[in-house]
Amino acid sequence: MKEWVYPRERTLGAITLVLGLLAWLLILLLTLGTVLIYLLVGFIFYLFAQSALIAWLRGTAVRLSDEQFPDLYLQYLQCCKKLELVDPPEAYLLQGDGLMNAFATRFLGRNFVIVLSDTVDAMRALPDGINFYFGHELGHIKQGHLTGHFWRMPVLWLPLVGAAYARAKEYTCDLHGRACCEGSESAGRALSVLAAGAQKWKTINLVQYARQTMSNRGFFPDLHELLSGYPWLTKRVARMISPGIKMPGRNPFSYLFALFVPYGGRAGGGAVGLLMVIAIIGIAAAVAIPALKGGAGGGAFSQMLMQGMQSQKGKEAFEKEWTQAEPVRQALSRYYQTYEEVPDSLSDAGVSPEQEGRLMYDSEDMSLTALTIHGQLQMQPMQGEGGKVVWHCIADGAAQQYLPASCQSK
Repeated sequence: MKEWVYPRERTLGAITLVLGLLAWLLILLLTLGTVLIYLLVGFIFYLFAQSALIAWLRGTAVRLSDEQFPDLYLQYLQCCKKLELVDPPEAYLLQGDGLMNAFATRFLGRNFVIVLSDTVDAMRALPDGINFYFGHELGHIKQGHLTGHFWRMPVLWLPLVGAAYARAKEYTCDLHGRACCEGSESAGRALSVLAAGAQKWKTINLVQYARQTMSNRGFFPDLHELLSGYPWLTKRVARMISPGIKMPGRNPFSYLFALFVPYGGRAGGGAVGLLMVIAIIGIAAAVAIPALKGGAGGGAFSQMLMQGMQSQKGKEAFEKEWTQAEPVRQALSRYYQTYEEVPDSLSDAGVSPEQEGRLMYDSEDMSLTALTIHGQLQMQPMQGEGGKVVWHCIADGAAQQYLPASCQSK
């Protein structure tokens, strides 16, 4: 799904793949094919190391199944279904020893998803949050991040490009994680666990945390992010609670300095290179570069966050009401097609009292209205081909932006 892929990943992925393939071809020609011998030796070492990891995983962690943590396994399978993964990878629960995260790996064509026990325990108060971690790791698998690394390997060290591609992949996987959650707030709170810990995430103000992005600007913060394979967590949370938000620009001088520092991988290998560059150029020059101030735009940024979060909650509320009213609409449609008249009440159409109490019914035109804090969702029936009843949704004023695309009149 296009909406699950961060736009820059497509561009950076294509650039690094083309450059990587060209680099491998050049290496093959310059070494007259002898590089294949070194690749074979490297593959043997990889095979031994990775086989040790998988053997340890299967011999230590708990594999999720219908008999082993079935509730957690059901969540995992539902996430696989949402992400259209027909063959769910093996999933394991591993003792985290205080760490909270998850990871995915691959060995001889088989994919594995591992979630740490501390992550699951931290999300006990918000079970939907663990879906984010499942979805994030499944995103790595679905997007081929575990298989495409080799072909890009010769160029992933390139300054700016390698780190930018790594960050783009993280944003993409965050979108996959968000797709597995019932709401955007669950995704944001799941990420906030990595910032506030196993307990304090429950009371964290997500908007204020995301707004910290505005105070972490300037030459040094921007430079260190450009050298890292992970975006700042404040930015990731901001994108979760307000999709499509425009991030503040970076200090242009940070790009200039980052251009001289090869990407050292997510383990932070570029830090040594950065120190060498600073030693050569002089720390005084870096200090003299003016940082871009972020105070003036803070209010606008916060307002955008609030508006984005409000809009997303409105869409989720309308989508939920539309989905839950499906049995009521079906009952009304059956009654009308059977008796060729509008029922006087929902109970006449066979609607249960529980469902009847949630909706307002107009016996004049057989329409339904759901009340939400974001506005009224109206469901209007229309007669289609062969006497079939077709339902559409409408709303007044600002609430029109919350209408599900699946029910709007074309």
